[in-house]
Amino acid sequence: MKGPRSKHPEITPDMLLRAYSIGLFPMADSADDPELFWVEPEIRGVIPLDRFHVSRRLAKTIRKRPFDIRYDTAFEAVIEGCARPAPDRPTTWINEKIRTLYTALHRMGYAHSVEAWEGSTLVGGLYGVSLGAAFFGESMFSLRTDASKICLVHLVERLKARGFQLLDTQFTTEHLKSFGAIDVSKAEYDVLLARAIASPNLDF
Repeated sequence: MKGPRSKHPEITPDMLLRAYSIGLFPMADSADDPELFWVEPEIRGVIPLDRFHVSRRLAKTIRKRPFDIRYDTAFEAVIEGCARPAPDRPTTWINEKIRTLYTALHRMGYAHSVEAWEGSTLVGGLYGVSLGAAFFGESMFSLRTDASKICLVHLVERLKARGFQLLDTQFTTEHLKSFGAIDVSKAEYDVLLARAIASPNLDF
């Protein structure tokens, strides 16, 4: 369930930040749909940073350092990768308006990417929004086995090192649950969000 939705004629980057601060985020029905709607799930996915779990197999892979992990060097390319159809994701909700808005947030210093590189080739990544002591994960993609998972591990390490309090995943999936993601009620989420947003903006 996506939760209640309401369309707005024109969303600005500042409006988007305000929305995140009160528990809303935008989506489109499809990449071809020019409209956006606000989503406020009754059940929210979060990853408690102190309970993040990495499987033994993935930890072993990470120790081999299969990818060069970079931050904010190819933000637009990461969104492009997330918007591209994949075998496990034939359609996407990332339309042109989403790309424009989040690229603007990136230029303002609020949206960030974690990237997995093989030499000069981007093979996986994720992006999201940083506000206060919260990071709102938006989407991830992978062209190599474990690329996006390893980006998530590096994201969590970075957030913990910088004192972040909340990692919002919007919804939970079996994939995210394997890392420790949990469902919380809207009331529980509002408490976590208010606490994180009360913090000054942390450096990502």
